[in-house]
Amino acid sequence: MGREWVPIIMFISIAVIAGLFMYFRYRVKQDVQTTVQTALDKGQELSPEMLEKLGESLRSPRSDLRRGILAMSLGVALVAFGFLLGEEDAQGPLMAIAAFPFIIGVAYLGLHKFGKQ
Repeated sequence: MGREWVPIIMFISIAVIAGLFMYFRYRVKQDVQTTVQTALDKGQELSPEMLEKLGESLRSPRSDLRRGILAMSLGVALVAFGFLLGEEDAQGPLMAIAAFPFIIGVAYLGLHKFGKQ
């Protein structure tokens, strides 16, 4: 009875974390829009440079680096979990699953290194 709850709880946890991430990202964008609307309502002129700076403030210059490190760490953690599990049948699939976040992490690190600075 308890074994079937493990994957259910895992997928629910992933969905909750993704939902919270998307919600807080939405809130930041909404706050920027409210700030711009308030400034326009008060008659302040917004220059293109000001709008560009507001857009840049939504994204940290190190966000690609952070995402890359986190994704690669997740991949390494899945590989370690596969080896610590000790079951031969589980190691292959977990390593295959771990390849996805690891490669995505490598791509983010490449974007950080070679992207627009």
